[in-house]
Amino acid sequence: MKVVSVKEMQELDRRAIEVKGIPSITLMENAGRAVSEIALDRLKAVKDKKISIFCGPGNNGGDGFVAARHLFNKGISLSVYLIGKKANLKNDPEINARRLGDMGVEIREISRPVNIDSGLVIDAIFGIGLKGEVKDPARGIISTLNKSSAPIISVDVPSGLDADTGEVLGVCVKADTTITMQFPKQGFYKGQGPERAGKILAVDIGI
Repeated sequence: MKVVSVKEMQELDRRAIEVKGIPSITLMENAGRAVSEIALDRLKAVKDKKISIFCGPGNNGGDGFVAARHLFNKGISLSVYLIGKKANLKNDPEINARRLGDMGVEIREISRPVNIDSGLVIDAIFGIGLKGEVKDPARGIISTLNKSSAPIISVDVPSGLDADTGEVLGVCVKADTTITMQFPKQGFYKGQGPERAGKILAVDIGI
């Protein structure tokens, strides 16, 4: 399977949206739905059927909101957390957060670690565009996730991993499974990538 750099993946995204005319929100919908389907399958192996979803303010968090909507529609008990403020969300993530709220799903804004009270965690905090060291509050929240006994599914890339070099940017989620969009990223196979990404599943989002 083809492995891509961050720059290559961003160019594929750009071409899909600007050249092929695929709306960005459609790509986000496809990504989140794929995450929800794999999460449902992973739930079969855990006793506690509740899922905690941790979202950042960008497109990775938007994927998490979409996954939450599909899981809620399947009757799954959820806790959805946003590192930041809903008022600061923009574009596709804001639309998907609003859709989730309209369905009656609470999105809890957090600025510090929370207790993990679920059998499965979805990490949708940071995507492949992350640069620079992870700082609080995300740093402390990621550290707490790594101490949990619940298996973690990361969306596109484990939050805190440089998707090109495999470098841990201060702190990084240790995922059991990484659901990556379209193609695996170079950093999964370099540096600390292999021990952080876990099982890598590439899903087709329509690019």
